[in-house]
Amino acid sequence: MPISPDPHPSGATPPAIPAELVPQHIAMVMDGNGRWANERGLPRTKGHEAGEAMLIDVVAGCIELGVKNISAYAFSTENWRRSPEEVRFLMGCNRDTIRRRVDLLDSWGVRVIWSGRKPRLWRSVVRELEVAQERTKNNTVCTLQMCVNYGGRAELVDATRSLADDVAAGRLNPKKITEKTIQSYLYAPDLPDVDLFVRSSGEQRTSNFQLWQSAYAEMVFLDTLWPDFDRRKLWEAVDIYARRDRRYGGAVDAVAAQQAADDAAAAARAASKPKPSYDPLLMGDPDADGGGIYEDDGLID
Repeated sequence: MPISPDPHPSGATPPAIPAELVPQHIAMVMDGNGRWANERGLPRTKGHEAGEAMLIDVVAGCIELGVKNISAYAFSTENWRRSPEEVRFLMGCNRDTIRRRVDLLDSWGVRVIWSGRKPRLWRSVVRELEVAQERTKNNTVCTLQMCVNYGGRAELVDATRSLADDVAAGRLNPKKITEKTIQSYLYAPDLPDVDLFVRSSGEQRTSNFQLWQSAYAEMVFLDTLWPDFDRRKLWEAVDIYARRDRRYGGAVDAVAAQQAADDAAAAARAASKPKPSYDPLLMGDPDADGGGIYEDDGLID
């Protein structure tokens, strides 16, 4: 039986957000570890160490709020361009984070999955990720997708290659390919689209993360550096998300909105008038037929 995460040390509790407005998939770009360390005169690696605790705290905050899926950008396909020393540290950090935290995550009912490319990753990193996947595979409280050696373009390239192989082998009719078909070739096809895309540190870009999945995601960029980004900041981002109007590419029907406002105003005026002692239809009242102005009901950009 899963246990609930401990409350935040400050005593803070999640905002009261209706369940239907809680995002079911949050993508997290955990940015700002290096800057946090530099501001304190520390090695960049100390920033990454501090960021580990924030990831776990954010997962706790998601569970408290009822978020079912979290994707964490732990190491990108572009991070190999960093110094060899930092790459070595990040490899060890990802390995050790999973090893240290899998017991806690499992106790919370978190399912851990890994998305990314296996080539170039340390065998020890792959081993810890695969062990965590196997151990937590039946958990249902929340899914934590650890994106290690992950890139959104790399994912689409890998999906396209697999799809092309199936077409060439006659297993897939190219004329039958749909968006759902492509989704089925992604690293984690069972996860829903991203609802909320959050990035710490104030930078405002996606950095090649969850490109396909974030087509209609709401973007929230907060200035807080990742080692200072705990569950309270996550709740702030979710509160911002819950106040937005998600349209999925549809236009606002301004005419319908204006008509509703006009109807409400007319009803209010009618209610304030004294009721006539005669039947206006019988007495030939020129306003009795309600002959209003009708607008086209086309979409307004």
